[in-house]
Amino acid sequence: MRDSPTPKPLPPGANSPASPRGERPGLDQVTADHRAEIVERLYEVALDPIRLEDLMEVWEGRLGPMRVGPVDAAVLLDDPEIEAHARRASVFLDRFEATRGEAGWNSVLQDYPRTAAFITDGGAFITAANPPAATAFGLREDSSLNDLPFGPDEVSELRDAIRRCTQGRDERPVLLRLRSARTDSPVILRVSPLQGARGRPMALVTSTELVWPEGFEDVAQDAFGLTAAEVEIVRGLTLGQQVREIAESRGRSADTVRTQLKSIHAKTETHGQAELVRLVLGLMDVAAVQGEGTSTPAPRGGLEPRPFQSITLADGRRLEWIEFGAPDGAPVLFTHLDYGLIRWPAPAEAAARAIGLRIVVPVRAGYGRSDLHARGTDHLTGVTLDYAAVLDHLRLRDVAVIALGADLRFAVNLSILRPDLVTGILGCAAQLPLRTAAQYERMDKWQRFILANARYAPKVLPFLVQAGFSLARRLGKEAFFTQVNGGSVADMETFARPDVRDAMLEGSEVCMTRKWSAHEAFTREAIGSERDWSGVLRNCRVPVILLQGDQDPQTPVKTIEELAPEYPNLRIRFIPNAGQLLFFAHWRLALVEVQRFVVREARNPARIP
Repeated sequence: MRDSPTPKPLPPGANSPASPRGERPGLDQVTADHRAEIVERLYEVALDPIRLEDLMEVWEGRLGPMRVGPVDAAVLLDDPEIEAHARRASVFLDRFEATRGEAGWNSVLQDYPRTAAFITDGGAFITAANPPAATAFGLREDSSLNDLPFGPDEVSELRDAIRRCTQGRDERPVLLRLRSARTDSPVILRVSPLQGARGRPMALVTSTELVWPEGFEDVAQDAFGLTAAEVEIVRGLTLGQQVREIAESRGRSADTVRTQLKSIHAKTETHGQAELVRLVLGLMDVAAVQGEGTSTPAPRGGLEPRPFQSITLADGRRLEWIEFGAPDGAPVLFTHLDYGLIRWPAPAEAAARAIGLRIVVPVRAGYGRSDLHARGTDHLTGVTLDYAAVLDHLRLRDVAVIALGADLRFAVNLSILRPDLVTGILGCAAQLPLRTAAQYERMDKWQRFILANARYAPKVLPFLVQAGFSLARRLGKEAFFTQVNGGSVADMETFARPDVRDAMLEGSEVCMTRKWSAHEAFTREAIGSERDWSGVLRNCRVPVILLQGDQDPQTPVKTIEELAPEYPNLRIRFIPNAGQLLFFAHWRLALVEVQRFVVREARNPARIP
């Protein structure tokens, strides 16, 4: 039934899946150095999701002679200590607002929430300063360099460095060591070139002068379980006080403070004051919670508004869906992938109406305003029953299904649990149940990073996904998609089409906005997709057609050809110059194929405009 040659079966034991941790010689545990490097990258990502790719490099490429393949790295990282640090880093990532205003200097200065920083063009006045600079240096809107708490000679030295920077004579940052007249302590200033509006040269001055962020007490207590008294000790150490000074300021003995410090080290899993201070300083940046800002709707292009409809399920959860196409047409259920792609390109939605198809798109649990399932719910069963609930509410039967990616498992499971509902399934860029390490290794790095860890390190995955969503909000969905899917030329060409881009940006609003993200739902989806659902696929009794791209960064042709012999009930067709966005690039072909399963009074397929 396949349009491609049937591959030869693999020899027994070839490319066998990575064994559970502890079953492979030499891979029993992550070494201390490897663990420390990974943990350091975890916290760097919590500080700034832009560093996620650095974490990926450590995750997959820096495990030395122990590393056999990328998946082995994931096996190695199934480590209790790393899991504990990932959970702790998530507390800070929860408070990190990746989206910042693009206008004004605030977007630059917000990168320094705990250290004094200011911007100047070298003139008489300081152009902009952040709140820590106001606290540490006493700067105001009309302040000048002469107002800084440094001696005249030191201010002159700083002015010269700024002038060289703004005149283009120093292309690299300059470090100055000055002494604060306020604290009589040394202060390091870093003077960096900065391009202002219309190419105007500016200088960004950052310092080592620390300010304890407002509200950081609550963050520290949440992350480490510290008492209020312990937080005050941490605060003193972070700001450079000695144990004796902390004891005097608190009216306690030095021995009492040292006893409390032992409790702090135990709770933070640190082994000395230097390590404790380093941890706190590294995480302090994310304590300054930024405002949520306003949500900017994605451009609609030619898309018509589609109102959300909702029902309340038996367990009290809210479940939403949208519809488009012909209101009285033959029903087609569309699954939106883990990115929440609930909209089609405008011409495709118009074509569905013209050929008499009624497209129903349920918004899965945890996306948009559809409530998550209760913890412990089997994800495959829960999503399947939600689909059935929407179709039952609409009194629809004999429904054709279009499933994207690993959503194929939901469509097949629905056909098994409710054979009265499904007439046939069209999978587009489908993912089949993977079996071997080699099949993960063939993926592009971003897809492998998420899915291999979904299978081999699921306890760490929530942090990784949350960081990915934060990165997407920081970069913007367009830039993030380019970074993640840049390995597929076909996908990049498809995304460049305005109608496709508009549909993806608007559709994925149920997955991610400037205010919130469906990272928890995405995590559950990823873990569910990497569990073994081969038995579900083998038990499918309705016809299934798969359209697969030859440039799919997640499920390459070779992987499909390896797995296809296990599922003789599938009809597979490979489409040239197509990737994961196969449906969006070839929706006309998809509509032709799905009409094979549509029940109409007249069985002749409608002509697609």
